[in-house]
Amino acid sequence: MMTASSNIARALLIACSLGASSAMAAGGGGVLSDAGAAEGKHFHPKGKLPSEYTVKLQQLQRDSLPFEDTRDFEESKRGFIAAPDYKQIMAEAGNVAWDMGSYEWLLEEGQTWDSIHPSLQRQAILNMNYGLYEVLPGKIYQVRGFDLANISFIKSDTGWIVFDPLTAKETAAAALKLVNEKLGKRPVVAVVYSHSHADHFGGVRGVVDLKDVQSGKVKVIAPVGFMDHAVAENVYAGNAMNRRMFFQYGVLLPRSPFGHVDQSIGKNTAAGNLGLIPPNVIVSKDLETLTVDGVKMIFQNTPGTEAPAEMNTYFPEWKAFWAAENITGTIHNIYTLRGALVRDALKWSKEINRALYLFGQDAQVMFASHSWPRWGNERIQEVMRAQRDTYANLNNGVLHLANQGVTINQIHNQYEVPESLQQQWSARSYHGSVEHNSRAVVNRYLGYWDGNPTTLIPLSPEDSAPLYVEMMGGAKKILKKGQQLYNEGKYRHAQEILNKLVYAEPDNQKAKDLLADVFEQIGYQQESPSVRNSFLAAAYELRSGIPSGSSPKSSGPDMIQAMSTELWLDFLGIRLDSHKAEGKAFSINLVTPDNKEKFAVELSNSTLTSIQGFTNKNADLTITINRSDLEKTMMGAVSFDDQIKSGKAKLEGDKSAYETLKTLLVQFDIGFELMPGTKPKDLTPNKGTFEQADLADTSGG
Repeated sequence: MMTASSNIARALLIACSLGASSAMAAGGGGVLSDAGAAEGKHFHPKGKLPSEYTVKLQQLQRDSLPFEDTRDFEESKRGFIAAPDYKQIMAEAGNVAWDMGSYEWLLEEGQTWDSIHPSLQRQAILNMNYGLYEVLPGKIYQVRGFDLANISFIKSDTGWIVFDPLTAKETAAAALKLVNEKLGKRPVVAVVYSHSHADHFGGVRGVVDLKDVQSGKVKVIAPVGFMDHAVAENVYAGNAMNRRMFFQYGVLLPRSPFGHVDQSIGKNTAAGNLGLIPPNVIVSKDLETLTVDGVKMIFQNTPGTEAPAEMNTYFPEWKAFWAAENITGTIHNIYTLRGALVRDALKWSKEINRALYLFGQDAQVMFASHSWPRWGNERIQEVMRAQRDTYANLNNGVLHLANQGVTINQIHNQYEVPESLQQQWSARSYHGSVEHNSRAVVNRYLGYWDGNPTTLIPLSPEDSAPLYVEMMGGAKKILKKGQQLYNEGKYRHAQEILNKLVYAEPDNQKAKDLLADVFEQIGYQQESPSVRNSFLAAAYELRSGIPSGSSPKSSGPDMIQAMSTELWLDFLGIRLDSHKAEGKAFSINLVTPDNKEKFAVELSNSTLTSIQGFTNKNADLTITINRSDLEKTMMGAVSFDDQIKSGKAKLEGDKSAYETLKTLLVQFDIGFELMPGTKPKDLTPNKGTFEQADLADTSGG
């Protein structure tokens, strides 16, 4: 996960303004737990305790789920060596990068929280692992609980091979220090990036030095396509994804039984320095064997599964299987709520099956970039088959129903995971949810339309809602009926009518408060943290509005250097205001001599396009600037005007083309409303005209 970069990570810097409440924002590691969490006090003055209907539903889950199966707890504790005497890791900037102590209320013995789905509470406790663990005696170790992901250390002939060096430089460095203190100091001889999400590479500068990689002294190994996807996967819609992260990852929710409790694949994401050192070894074949410092590894490329570039690894001499993020302690997202391309559940299942037959027949230990290892071949095959079958059934079962006419707006109420899988913890949907994953499968194959022309070109909700409110008899009747439905525990019915009222009357605080009460109860009942967080975060904003503060950031110098000039120009095209551009036209050549790139950029038909490798001999303007200087503008450190003044950027021809382009670009603001009436805030960063795209978090996505 997605988280990154992390948006989530940087979102920690946001402070909430809750009026009478003193709770702090929850995001990735930089804040404290809500002060009343341990006593079961709600962090918000308008917050509600679980209703009798929620309490009954939670008890039903306790009675029906296989809580007698405690093997995950035994496995999660196995091999524990030591934990540090601190619970916080500080960032170089002075903020708290990581804080496991803010979740310690979860460890209160015998405590059950009716505001948390019992299965989610179980997962949240399992993810409280903190410290150094032995996976395979004398050979494989993990540090868990230092970030959203695990960092793994493979003992080679002369040093350490590090698998997935976390999100932040600071947490990765702390993990390496702990390993060296407890197991003896050894140099890092290689790093393996299992896939292109930032919680698996962002901390690389905490374990290796760039010069050692560039010289070849240290190998950095990654799957084919890694660099493209590590940077580009979420640039184009990055601002929107950043904002939606506030909901999926609950970055504004206090750590509380009534707020953020877990992120399913880990507690949260660290808020330190994100880095990216390009790999110097690329695994390009479907199966490829490498021996690094005496350690033999077979890499299995699994593109298009949890990430577009990802690979498993098998250690044949040790019978140890590394499952990357393809097999963890949860069923993952087929569609991630922050927004992303829909993943392929069937391909995911097939790659797990391939790994099962390639390596799972012999493996004696299976470990991964999240969750905890499994030992013994029977146990490993059990988990691999459960996850293989869950993804396959999701794909096949949904399409079975879709081929009988069940639509995207019905599928989540009809598709059910087979009972045999529901009773296996490894097949529970924490990171994903059955509801939003089933809709994703329909969307992948059939798209968003349900076949009813009414929904093909519908009114926008703010336009249709007043009609509904008028026909329902006005706000008073809707509020009365909404309260009745709430009192009866019919929360999804209540949200149906209250949502219309809030769209029709976004300043009606009574309506927003009642809808928030409804969202809160639905959130309490969710097994998936992503779905829980989305409902609880929406309730938070309906009650208090969008808080002001620093917006999430997901990029750093390494990420900008890795971003192609072509990608940056594409994003300028997205930022172009087509209405302002009407009737305007120009052609600009962009030349970057230090890396020998050239681009023809054209504005025509209110559209900005570019093509690499060409220039226009009749261009209105030619801009020449070294790529190394352009990067400073891409990251917002130096404005393009300043580059011109300093002579770093040279303009030849009609400079009005450049001046015109400046006036046509929109700076995206992350403070837009997700729920009506929550009052958008101007959180636009104060940067130069041509700064780079905000990269959305891809951590664990």
